Amino acid sequence: MTPLVGRIGRALDSLRSLSTDDTRFKEKLDLMRVGIVGHSFGGAQAAQFCSQDPRCTAGIDIDGRLFGRVVQVGLSVPFMFLLSDHGALNDPIDRQITEQIQSVYERQPRDTRMRAVIRGAHHFTFSDDGALLKSAVFRGLLRLLGRLHLDGRRQVDITAYALRTFLDAHLKGKTGWRSAFTSPAYPELVESP
Repeated sequence: MTPLVGRIGRALDSLRSLSTDDTRFKEKLDLMRVGIVGHSFGGAQAAQFCSQDPRCTAGIDIDGRLFGRVVQVGLSVPFMFLLSDHGALNDPIDRQITEQIQSVYERQPRDTRMRAVIRGAHHFTFSDDGALLKSAVFRGLLRLLGRLHLDGRRQVDITAYALRTFLDAHLKGKTGWRSAFTSPAYPELVESP
């Protein structure tokens, strides 16, 4: 297990201790249904953790490039890849990343997987920091270069909706998630084959 993936496991161990030893957390943490979510390198770590640690119930990689054994062994838990708009994939590295994600995705059962794109989204604006707090000059430059077409607040809202829909289905057992995933309220969110 890589050091970063091991840290996710140690964080879960700490939460388990809190849930048994600290009265503020007793009976408040459900560690039988654990969702792991990460962006960029954190997304790659989420995928790696979910491929190695049985405590992962479901996971989400937000626009992260896969590393490690997950590329070879795949995933056996529900997992979503939520991607920014990479356009025509003219760059060889973008193509390689997409092929690796597709390889892992295709080996998952259909009812446990999702691969989606937010049209007009950019890698650096998935979080509040990038979408709302980073300088307007940075976001303006991305727009000028044709790399950002979606308002930051909108991208954060769409991301939150996608994560909530997927995790509610796979951690809380909500049914009909696939048909609800693409919503008229969020036409930028599209399932990618």
